[in-house]
Amino acid sequence: QVQLVESGGGLVQAGGSLRLSCTASGSTFSFPSRAWYRQAPGKQRELVASISPDGYTNYADLVKGRFTISRDNAKNTVYLQMNSLKSEDTAVYYCNAGYYSGYYYIKGNYWGQGTQVTVSS
Repeated sequence: QVQLVESGGGLVQAGGSLRLSCTASGSTFSFPSRAWYRQAPGKQRELVASISPDGYTNYADLVKGRFTISRDNAKNTVYLQMNSLKSEDTAVYYCNAGYYSGYYYIKGNYWGQGTQVTVSS
Protein backbone atom coordinates (compact mmCIF):
# COMPACT_ATOMS: atom_id res chain seq x y z
CA GLN A 1 0.00 0.00 0.00
CA VAL A 2 1.09 3.52 -0.82
CA GLN A 3 -0.45 6.63 0.68
CA LEU A 4 -0.17 9.94 -1.14
CA VAL A 5 -1.05 13.35 0.27
CA GLU A 6 -1.15 16.42 -1.97
CA SER A 7 -1.07 20.06 -0.99
CA GLY A 8 -0.48 23.46 -2.51
CA GLY A 9 -3.51 24.08 -4.69
CA GLY A 10 -5.49 27.28 -4.66
CA LEU A 11 -6.76 30.24 -6.63
CA VAL A 12 -4.33 32.23 -8.74
CA GLN A 13 -4.59 34.78 -11.52
CA ALA A 14 -3.58 33.95 -15.04
CA GLY A 15 0.16 34.33 -15.44
CA GLY A 16 0.77 33.44 -11.82
CA SER A 17 2.50 30.47 -10.20
CA LEU A 18 1.73 27.66 -7.78
CA ARG A 19 3.72 24.78 -6.38
CA LEU A 20 2.07 21.49 -5.58
CA SER A 21 3.54 18.92 -3.22
CA CYS A 22 2.89 15.20 -2.88
CA THR A 23 4.27 13.25 0.05
CA ALA A 24 4.28 9.47 -0.03
CA SER A 25 4.34 6.86 2.70
CA GLY A 26 3.99 3.08 2.87
CA SER A 27 5.41 0.55 0.41
CA THR A 28 6.82 3.11 -2.00
CA PHE A 29 9.58 0.77 -3.23
CA SER A 30 7.02 -1.13 -5.33
CA PHE A 31 5.95 2.02 -7.17
CA PRO A 32 9.00 4.27 -7.11
CA SER A 33 8.04 6.72 -9.85
CA ARG A 34 5.59 9.57 -9.48
CA ALA A 35 3.32 11.55 -11.71
CA TRP A 36 0.88 14.39 -11.63
CA TYR A 37 -2.44 14.05 -13.41
CA ARG A 38 -5.25 16.54 -13.69
CA GLN A 39 -8.95 16.36 -14.34
CA ALA A 40 -11.06 19.30 -15.41
CA PRO A 41 -14.87 19.23 -15.16
CA GLY A 42 -16.37 17.07 -17.88
CA LYS A 43 -12.98 15.87 -19.09
CA GLN A 44 -10.92 12.74 -18.66
CA ARG A 45 -8.01 12.63 -16.27
CA GLU A 46 -4.80 13.39 -18.15
CA LEU A 47 -1.11 12.94 -17.45
CA VAL A 48 0.68 16.22 -16.80
CA ALA A 49 4.21 15.19 -15.81
CA SER A 50 6.10 12.20 -14.48
CA ILE A 51 9.45 11.54 -12.84
CA SER A 52 11.53 8.44 -12.21
CA PRO A 53 13.48 7.76 -9.00
CA ASP A 54 16.69 9.05 -10.62
CA GLY A 55 15.07 12.17 -12.03
CA TYR A 56 14.09 11.28 -15.59
CA THR A 57 11.08 13.41 -16.50
CA ASN A 58 8.31 13.57 -19.08
CA TYR A 59 5.81 16.34 -19.71
CA ALA A 60 2.57 16.72 -21.59
CA ASP A 61 2.97 19.06 -24.56
CA LEU A 62 0.47 21.50 -23.06
CA VAL A 63 2.67 22.20 -20.04
CA LYS A 64 6.19 21.93 -21.46
CA GLY A 65 8.24 24.99 -20.63
CA ARG A 66 5.77 26.12 -17.95
CA PHE A 67 5.64 23.26 -15.44
CA THR A 68 8.55 21.53 -13.71
CA ILE A 69 8.34 18.27 -11.80
CA SER A 70 11.00 17.46 -9.22
CA ARG A 71 11.47 15.20 -6.24
CA ASP A 72 13.22 15.06 -2.90
CA ASN A 73 13.79 11.36 -2.24
CA ALA A 74 14.91 11.98 1.34
CA LYS A 75 11.49 13.49 2.05
CA ASN A 76 9.53 11.09 -0.19
CA THR A 77 8.05 14.20 -1.75
CA VAL A 78 7.41 15.20 -5.34
CA TYR A 79 6.74 18.76 -6.45
CA LEU A 80 5.05 20.36 -9.41
CA GLN A 81 6.10 23.95 -10.01
CA MET A 82 3.53 25.61 -12.25
CA ASN A 83 4.40 28.92 -13.87
CA SER A 84 2.63 31.09 -16.43
CA LEU A 85 -0.66 29.53 -15.46
CA LYS A 86 -3.59 29.74 -17.85
CA SER A 87 -7.31 29.40 -17.28
CA GLU A 88 -7.21 26.06 -19.09
CA ASP A 89 -4.92 24.72 -16.35
CA THR A 90 -7.89 24.84 -13.96
CA ALA A 91 -8.48 21.31 -12.70
CA VAL A 92 -8.14 18.98 -9.77
CA TYR A 93 -4.54 17.78 -9.68
CA TYR A 94 -3.77 14.26 -8.49
CA CYS A 95 -0.53 12.59 -7.53
CA ASN A 96 0.05 9.00 -8.65
CA ALA A 97 2.56 6.33 -7.67
CA GLY A 98 3.69 4.14 -10.54
CA TYR A 99 6.76 2.97 -12.42
CA TYR A 100 8.56 3.38 -15.72
CA SER A 101 8.63 0.80 -18.48
CA GLY A 102 11.41 2.03 -20.73
CA TYR A 103 10.63 5.69 -21.31
CA TYR A 104 6.93 5.35 -20.52
CA TYR A 105 5.24 6.04 -17.21
CA ILE A 106 2.86 3.31 -16.08
CA LYS A 107 0.37 4.53 -13.53
CA GLY A 108 -0.31 2.51 -10.41
CA ASN A 109 -3.54 2.19 -8.51
CA TYR A 110 -2.46 4.62 -5.81
CA TRP A 111 -3.79 8.15 -5.94
CA GLY A 112 -3.84 11.12 -3.65
CA GLN A 113 -7.06 12.87 -2.69
CA GLY A 114 -6.50 15.64 -5.22
CA THR A 115 -5.95 19.37 -4.85
CA GLN A 116 -7.94 22.03 -6.67
CA VAL A 117 -6.13 24.54 -8.86
CA THR A 118 -8.22 27.42 -10.16
CA VAL A 119 -6.77 29.98 -12.54
CA SER A 120 -8.82 33.13 -13.03
CA SER A 121 -8.53 35.06 -16.28
